[in-house]
Amino acid sequence: MILRNTNDLSGWLVVDKPYGMGSTNVVSRLKRFFHPMKIGHAGTLDPLATGVLPIAFGKATRTVPFVMNGVKKYIFEIQFGQSTTTDDAEGEVVEVSDRLPSQAQIEEVLPEFVGDIFQVPPAYSALKVAGKRAYDRVRKGEKVELPPRKVHIESLSLQAMPSQNKAVLEVVCGKGTYVRSLGRDIAKKCGSCGFITALRRTQSGPFTLADAISLDKIEKIEYSKNPREVLIPLEAVLTDILELAVSENEARALSHGRSISLSPGTSFKEGDFLKAMYNGQLIAFGYAEGGLFRPSKVFKGENDVDYK
Repeated sequence: MILRNTNDLSGWLVVDKPYGMGSTNVVSRLKRFFHPMKIGHAGTLDPLATGVLPIAFGKATRTVPFVMNGVKKYIFEIQFGQSTTTDDAEGEVVEVSDRLPSQAQIEEVLPEFVGDIFQVPPAYSALKVAGKRAYDRVRKGEKVELPPRKVHIESLSLQAMPSQNKAVLEVVCGKGTYVRSLGRDIAKKCGSCGFITALRRTQSGPFTLADAISLDKIEKIEYSKNPREVLIPLEAVLTDILELAVSENEARALSHGRSISLSPGTSFKEGDFLKAMYNGQLIAFGYAEGGLFRPSKVFKGENDVDYK
């Protein structure tokens, strides 16, 4: 069933991405269903991963960086005793070890992976090497060596050991973290080898699994239901940004891209990044400069604002 008259959708839809489907495939299915003017996702999930995949429609696509730069949370399972070409269950086994770490040994090494750390991304990754995706080069038989990247791990904890050779962990991390690399490196630090057998993202920025909807449920929306009712307002991703409340006249000026004066004695510092809000509506992003709020990105033209 295809919904009509939805090409002006604006807001966020959080999909519980299913196993075996890539992030771009999810976007393609939603394109066919909603026919939006603009659509994009905030943070790739591998086909073998599941969980929170935030999808932006319309003007919400301009706020994608705020979600991508936000905290991520994952539950993942490591299988010890083997390593693979892809650092997950999709690859071929390239190393075997008969050493299986105990719960105490795993917990002992985890603190070494908390804070700012360097990790080498999996060779089978979407990172570009000389203009081509690393995984495309590897599939052609090329040897790919990716440089270490600094990432931030906020917390890392062992949740369970369902069997002697498997461990379930939870990680809270920043942008750019490769959980496949993390699992591989934890196994190495334990004196073994390992790969990821399951990966589920439970949080991305302000969105959690509580916000997520399955693709099947999304595609069962009836003609009579307004799809806007399932969208999360784009303002939901902006809670950590300093807010500048503006008047009707100021909102009209900003909607035309003009700067406005900041009140004397304002608490904003020079260079602060602000969101200008009028009556609960996001009007613009911009910076405090020289006693002015200078808009850098306008979200509503004058005719789009609901003036009250």
